[in-house]
Amino acid sequence: MTLTVEEEVKISFGFDHKKLAEEVINAALEQENFPFEAEVNLFLVSLEEIQKMNQEYRKMDRPTDVLSFPMIEYDIPGDFKRIEQDEDNFNPDTGEALLGDIVLCMDKVKEQAKSLGHSEKREYAFLILHSMLHLFGYDHMTPEESAVMEDKQHRILEQMGILR
Repeated sequence: MTLTVEEEVKISFGFDHKKLAEEVINAALEQENFPFEAEVNLFLVSLEEIQKMNQEYRKMDRPTDVLSFPMIEYDIPGDFKRIEQDEDNFNPDTGEALLGDIVLCMDKVKEQAKSLGHSEKREYAFLILHSMLHLFGYDHMTPEESAVMEDKQHRILEQMGILR
């Protein structure tokens, strides 16, 4: 797995944020039985930057905590059977599946951890995991879809020992 981390803001956590991101992404790949080596890009940005991106891509003029930009289209979330049929899904240099980009707002990680009463480590891991599920085609537009994502998030974080 190749993880590229772009830090557009100063990062001040009491944990190794790059290592944790890699562990969360690997846990998601393993839990979902992703059958290929994968490539993921993680951008750590400011409140202002994510608000600009949220306006540009979602037409919502407000900051958000995380944005997901999947590179692969799925007929069914988590169904990876058709990925091999399109060579554009893979990096020609490495052969890795191009899962997509995660844009994470560092201000929101800190703010939400405090307001929800858990650690910044937990919030950071949760948001990366949440975004990974989007990169696998999952969504939360209906109560049923939300329940699936919430169950997967809870199970993976619990297995990793990252609790509230």
